[in-house]
Amino acid sequence: MDLIISRKIKLAERERERERERERERERERRGKENGFLASEKREARLIKFRELHFKRNEARKLNHQEVVEEDKRLKLPANWEAKKARIEWELAEDKKKKECAEKGEDYHRVKLLEIGADDAERWERKKKKKNPDPGFSGYAEAQLRQYQRLTKQIKPDMDSYERQREECGKDFHPTSNSLIHGTHVPSTEGIDRMVEDVEKQIEKRAKYSRRRAYNDDADIDYINERNAKFNKKAERFYGKYTAEIKQNLERGTAV
Repeated sequence: MDLIISRKIKLAERERERERERERERERERRGKENGFLASEKREARLIKFRELHFKRNEARKLNHQEVVEEDKRLKLPANWEAKKARIEWELAEDKKKKECAEKGEDYHRVKLLEIGADDAERWERKKKKKNPDPGFSGYAEAQLRQYQRLTKQIKPDMDSYERQREECGKDFHPTSNSLIHGTHVPSTEGIDRMVEDVEKQIEKRAKYSRRRAYNDDADIDYINERNAKFNKKAERFYGKYTAEIKQNLERGTAV
């Protein structure tokens, strides 16, 4: 009897052990499914991120190529292309305005004057009234003419010296083809002093003069002060053609 009971107990324990083993197996399967589901989600998220990065890379490559093409076009254009373009656009606008005025039967110059502000008109009027205004360098002949006009306006004739010299020279004061007065004139000390003073003033003014350069608002700011800006311009003038490709690679982010 005891043997039968002990066998039944052992069988029950074995059955409970098998049940626990099956429970553990089901738990492992459940956890494996959950882990597989999480792994698939992570993999899908990585693939989505990878596709986004791939799209951004292609977009950046396309934009970079467009910038390179546009930059190549700009480099092939003349140096003064922007000024020429602005001038052509202004001329086209002027022609269009003239045609509109002609169709309406209005005076173009009168309409144009009506569009000028009071500040601009006042500034132009002051410029007109200015004696010997500087219109800017247009040629050496014009610059020489302005210098001549400035010097002649500074001349103050001495009538007493004129009359005295006229009496000394007599008929030769108004020379003819038969007059021999070459080398006989001796300048006065006052005249020499005036000439020396004028030459010294010209030298002093030339030392202070600096050609006015137009400021470009669209230019890149690559300096920290005025002295550094001048140094950068000198470096660009001498070494710009050797470093142009390196600078372009740095700006595009393709430098090695």
